[in-house]
Amino acid sequence: MFDRLKLLIDVDKLKDKTILVIGLGGVGGHAFEALVRSGIEKIIVVDNDKIDITNLNRQVLAYKNTINKPKVEISEKLAMQINPKCHVKKYKIFLDKENICEVFQNKIDFVIDAIDTIETKKAIIKKCIKENIPFISVMGTGNKMHPELLEITDIRKTEYDPIAKVIRKMIKEEKINKKVPVIFSKEKPIIKGQVGSNAFVPATAGLLATSFVINKLLEGKNE
Repeated sequence: MFDRLKLLIDVDKLKDKTILVIGLGGVGGHAFEALVRSGIEKIIVVDNDKIDITNLNRQVLAYKNTINKPKVEISEKLAMQINPKCHVKKYKIFLDKENICEVFQNKIDFVIDAIDTIETKKAIIKKCIKENIPFISVMGTGNKMHPELLEITDIRKTEYDPIAKVIRKMIKEEKINKKVPVIFSKEKPIIKGQVGSNAFVPATAGLLATSFVINKLLEGKNE
């Protein structure tokens, strides 16, 4: 099933890697699917939400027949439809400072942070740095219309992103010297009072996250 992929990479190098995906929304869902299609066979997912009708416009797990079902359960079913050898370990929890150690007690080779809860995002970044686990953290994708303006960089080089601003402040206050790889958009957000989203910006961010993970694992390098 991975014949076309094997023309590009050694898929066997990825089979035993364990990727933690935190958040299965517009960003994390697409990252998850791309991981499965890239030959990753061990994935840990964390998400406390059920699929809502408002998710239909942008989330890969959202269909009429999956509404009101837990995202972690649907992610596993999606993986089985693509690669039955893929093992999905599910945590239907809201990740916070109180339970983060429970999740991180697993063997983890890479973390994709695809949530927008600021305090949890801070905790994830600090945990990954402390445990020396490579990661990629996705900043805000709402109220934006141009996926081509997304890029991967260090948090210190970000701009126009309210979430990134908070994380930059934390990095400075905590005196963190290590690189903090993030995905952010150079696009100034559209101000509408509420956060709107589309099918292409979050999805592109999710695919960029998986691309970053796969390429780093194949290089054997950590950020």
